[in-house]
Amino acid sequence: MPVKSYAGAQVDVEEDGFFVHPEQWSQDMAPEIARESGVPELTERHWEVVSFMRKEYLASGDSPSVRLLGKASGVPVKELYQLFPKGPAKLAAKIAGIPKPRSCI
Repeated sequence: MPVKSYAGAQVDVEEDGFFVHPEQWSQDMAPEIARESGVPELTERHWEVVSFMRKEYLASGDSPSVRLLGKASGVPVKELYQLFPKGPAKLAAKIAGIPKPRSCI
């Protein structure tokens, strides 16, 4: 299992870089993960999405899809694609330290 270092901590990741153990994540890691994934800076709007993703995952045990994200997060799908251009649910999940959504390939 690959290991990455974020904010001075070692974390277990799967081959695509998603956290194996979401409890290893901290907010200090998110900006590093974002930069590594092509998002140079996390704005307040990014944080709304990242926080929503973690909250939903911790409540349901599943990473939200783009559809749910657009409906329930308060951030329209069009804006999600502007914030996370390489696929909002997948990229936001990675930054949030949760598994890749099942609906993502």
